[in-house]
Amino acid sequence: MSRDPALISIRPGEDPEGGSFLEESGGGGDSSSVLGEDSPVTGPLGTVLLLVCLVGMVGNIYTVLVASGRVSGRSAGSLGVYVINLALADLLYLSTIPFVVCTYFAHDWFFGDAGCRILLSLDLLTMHASIFLLTAMSLERYWAVTKPLRARRAGNAYRRLASAVLWLLALLLTAPMMAMTQLREGDGPHKRICVPTWTPAAFRLYLTVLFATSVLVPGMVLGIVYTRLARAYRSSAWPSGLPAAGRAPSRRLSSRISAIVVAYWACFLPFWGWQLAGLYQGEGLGIGPTAQAYLNFGVTCLAYGNSCINPFLYTLLASSYRQGVGGREQSTSVCLNYTTKELSPPSPPRWQRTEP
Repeated sequence: MSRDPALISIRPGEDPEGGSFLEESGGGGDSSSVLGEDSPVTGPLGTVLLLVCLVGMVGNIYTVLVASGRVSGRSAGSLGVYVINLALADLLYLSTIPFVVCTYFAHDWFFGDAGCRILLSLDLLTMHASIFLLTAMSLERYWAVTKPLRARRAGNAYRRLASAVLWLLALLLTAPMMAMTQLREGDGPHKRICVPTWTPAAFRLYLTVLFATSVLVPGMVLGIVYTRLARAYRSSAWPSGLPAAGRAPSRRLSSRISAIVVAYWACFLPFWGWQLAGLYQGEGLGIGPTAQAYLNFGVTCLAYGNSCINPFLYTLLASSYRQGVGGREQSTSVCLNYTTKELSPPSPPRWQRTEP
């Protein structure tokens, strides 16, 4: 789903002849004067997006190297699998920017029908993969705090399998968009355009489902997880008398994961609000074509900007994990010793022991 109405029909109208979609440039007005070569947002949008692409690519590649231990010599441990997958999702998402910018300036689609299907699907695929991975990472953090002994049994093989399943789920949700998009000859300044071939009602339903799976349902799960996590920190799930060496790093890890989640919502909620408002209200938004062009510029840059902010948060997360490993291992070791001490029989008196 394109962030730019000049590229792909995201709020189409029904074709009375074929029942498919025609492009609307987001405002019902003449798009050529707003999104054409003389558009006031064309230059700034292209410049900002290319800058975001460059910074985000460098940052996410660096994140992969840090999380895998190729920079500092120590990997991000149990979080590394999720951090690497999140960075790869951002890299895939940012890889669409050159195609978006090229099409925005050329007002034509040069990448064929397969390019339409892949580019639109990558947007949705990476969006869902990111929030699913963040949810899995948050759940694991919750279990690490509330059930530390059980959480330690989960190895990286399990996390890799979970990540693969989440990518597959994201792909299944994306598959309808890939199947129902095709390249069409356009009118006016747009020579060719990618359009979905559903009925308008089906398209609205599909995007509403995607909104639920990428924002609403994960949001409810994450809200429950962090509420219970905060309650666990307040009530202190550790046995009395144990040192709190691992508690501060554990809280810091959880707060940095929650910061990544908040950044995701802050960047994508405006995008979804813009998409759904256009689908359900159409021209009833009462916004002129020029205002819509600027608004689309904002949500476009904000959505792509998430992949530019994330590397900084991922690197902090990996650094926080490495700093907290020692404290958590010490606390777990004490916890194990404490449990063993409680369960083992009392030691016999010294006079009954047989010395070798």
